[in-house]
Amino acid sequence: MADDKTTHFGYQQVAWQDKASRVAGVFRSVAPKYDLMNDLMSMGIHRAWKRFTIELAGVRPGHTVLDLAGGTGDLAIKFSKIVGDSGQVVLADINDAMLAVGRDRLFDAGCAHNTQVAQVNAEALPFEDNTFNTITIAFGLRNVTDKDKALRSMLRVLKPGGRLLVLEFSKPVHAPLSKLYDFYSFSVLPRLGKAVANDAESYQYLAESIRMHPDQATLKGMMEDAGFARCDYFNMTGGIVALHRGFKV
Repeated sequence: MADDKTTHFGYQQVAWQDKASRVAGVFRSVAPKYDLMNDLMSMGIHRAWKRFTIELAGVRPGHTVLDLAGGTGDLAIKFSKIVGDSGQVVLADINDAMLAVGRDRLFDAGCAHNTQVAQVNAEALPFEDNTFNTITIAFGLRNVTDKDKALRSMLRVLKPGGRLLVLEFSKPVHAPLSKLYDFYSFSVLPRLGKAVANDAESYQYLAESIRMHPDQATLKGMMEDAGFARCDYFNMTGGIVALHRGFKV
């Protein structure tokens, strides 16, 4: 029975239909301090992770790019400069508060001429089949309730030959690093969130949601099951983050 179906929200079990609103509450709370917290939490390393994502995106002038869960627009701004006047970038997110920050950043960066902003659910993308050359989703897939459905939706709107890049927290590949990472995630992050964003709970959720996210091999299998081809992944910072790549053939 669909109404009895549950899913995880961090370490909590919640009703399937309630997860999206719970996640929305988290990001509505952290949106004003999101970029500052990213710099503090990762000590700036998130910029290197995103640079690698852009390098593997294969985006060229004239391309059409969908940046899903794009939030405050880090990737969309970079892609806007690459695709040029003949290309188009869609900054999409399910959360209106994050999109409001992203819209302002796109405008301030001079990207309004070739970008659009769209509030969408990744599970049911409102775009025609075969629309985009590249889709990116950075630090967003773990928050999606039905990841398999979202991956199928992304495949549908990709052009043949197009590629999906999933940048996401993953599983450290070395045990000592994993223990250190656990200490940092559950002891430091919530305190940092409390001090900077006055919100410890959202950063506790962040740490828990990362542990509930599929590991590298499992996510690669999910992409293959959704229909993506030539799937692979690249560990970064010892597997704390992984970049998955798949193509539509």
